[in-house]
Order: sequence, then structure tokens, then C-alpha cells
Amino acid sequence: MGLSEQMTPHLNTRPNNRLAARNATADKLLVAASELMITRHSTDVSLSDIAQQSGVNAALVKYHFGNKDGLLLALLARDAATETANLEYLLAQPISPTAKLKLHIAGIIKAYYRFPYMNRLIHLLLHESSAEAADEVSKFFVAPLLDFHRRLLAEGVAAGEFRKVDPVLFYTSLIGACDHLFFGRHALSRAVGVGPVTDEVCRDYTAHVETLLLGGILTPAPTPAQSTA
Repeated sequence: MGLSEQMTPHLNTRPNNRLAARNATADKLLVAASELMITRHSTDVSLSDIAQQSGVNAALVKYHFGNKDGLLLALLARDAATETANLEYLLAQPISPTAKLKLHIAGIIKAYYRFPYMNRLIHLLLHESSAEAADEVSKFFVAPLLDFHRRLLAEGVAAGEFRKVDPVLFYTSLIGACDHLFFGRHALSRAVGVGPVTDEVCRDYTAHVETLLLGGILTPAPTPAQSTA
């Protein structure tokens, strides 16, 4: 995944608001929020913290994003934009469905590693925020991934590489596995003393997830007797 990147006061919380994306002040606020979440290993940052980090007046957060949910949605949309855009690019490549799936698995893990707060932010906006915020995350993050999985799985079946798999179950397995490497790391650290997620951990886990998923959906290779029949 690979898992694609008129100033009017009190903008709504839609993450695709073009003004916020193009405005330098809004961009500074998004960068500040991202930096704070990475430094603190947490999404628990206040609007005043973000304003202080960015050097921007706190009132401008509401001016550009409407509220904190609006800012967090815009941040997630910014970070997910490249990954979701890459889905169409990947699907169009002249390589096998199996190769595409391997690249997609690596892309999702790399995206979570690049933006270590992303998985927490997704959980926060889906489960602990407003219904509007949850709907927006579903539209610009969940729905594109589900559609990509549906199309890639169908391509794999048509090519004779994949057995038929339910896209929703597949999405749940893949995204859940990639997400939990990061979301569950704190609990694992306390339980068995594992260290932080590093480049090496990402590489090892990518290979592990590939083995698990491909082992479950690849069609069996023909036996010598079948191939000569």
C-alpha cells in the first residue's frame, strides 16, 4: 500500500476541505499536531498545545477547521491521501495480483510506521469521536481500502491465483493484523518486554503477514501429475 495527499470562518469538519489543505497557516497547524503526537506517542494533545507548537493563535484552529475533530480529520486525510492515491496506481501495474498484494501489505505497514499516531487516530475518530467524524473516516479511509481489496481479490481469482475470499473478512484480517503491530505494542512490551517498532521489526512483520495471508488465499500449486495431465 501500500495503504493515497476562500477562507470562510468556522469551516466544517470535512477533511477534504480545500481551503484548509491549501492554506499555509492550516498546514502549520497540521504539522504541529503531527509533531506533538509523534513526540508524545499519543493523540492526547490539546488545541492550545497545537497552537503553541505551531506559533499560531489558538483561535485560528477553529477558524480553519471548525473544531478539534476537524483538525484531526484533516490530519488523517493528509497522511492517508498518498496511500489511498497509490491504490489505483498499484492496481494498474502490469504485475501479478500476488505481487500487488505483497506491495500493498508492505505499504500499509510502512504508512503506520511513517505516521506512528495514525492507527490511534483512526481508532479515536471512529470510536471515540462524533458520528460525523466516524462517517468521514469511513468515507476517505475505510471505503477506498475495501473497494481496493474487492477489486484486487477479484483480479486474483480471475487470474487463478487466489481462491474466492470475502473482501470484508479479508479487510478485517489484513488491516487488523497491520494495525495491531502498533496499537498493541504497549501491551506486548509490558507482557513480554518487546522493544519499539523499528525498521527491522517492520520488515520481519511484513514477511510474517505475507506468509499468513498468502498461505490462506493462494490457490494450491498443481501437482506434477496435474501439470502433465
